Amino acid sequence: MTRALCRVEDLRDGHSRGFDPLGEGRDTMFIVRQGDRLFGWRNSCPHYDHARMAWKKDEFLSADRAKIVCGAHGALFEIESGLCVQGPCLGDMLTPVPLAVRGAEVFLCEPYKYGLRPRPGRPHT
Repeated sequence: MTRALCRVEDLRDGHSRGFDPLGEGRDTMFIVRQGDRLFGWRNSCPHYDHARMAWKKDEFLSADRAKIVCGAHGALFEIESGLCVQGPCLGDMLTPVPLAVRGAEVFLCEPYKYGLRPRPGRPHT
């Protein structure tokens, strides 16, 4: 992917933001910023049918912003590792999305594939 997802300055420290890199019509991944570090994850809970995780737009973190939370199941995940530390998928992992920062812009490091299921009326092409 040659187009940047965003600029680093667009990501608020201690917050998360969802992205739709392939134009699927929903955020299929998200980034959490902690200081100078960025963590990219698929927007897919490993517990049940790969449910989307944000409890509202761009809100993937717990109230204290210390963990990633699945809004569908309440599972808590470590921001750095993606490991589930509380909830129905204890011990499971989120799927990482490798990122690269070039200059002030954030890019995907690897080819990014479509989400697990197409939206109704929007088949993968």
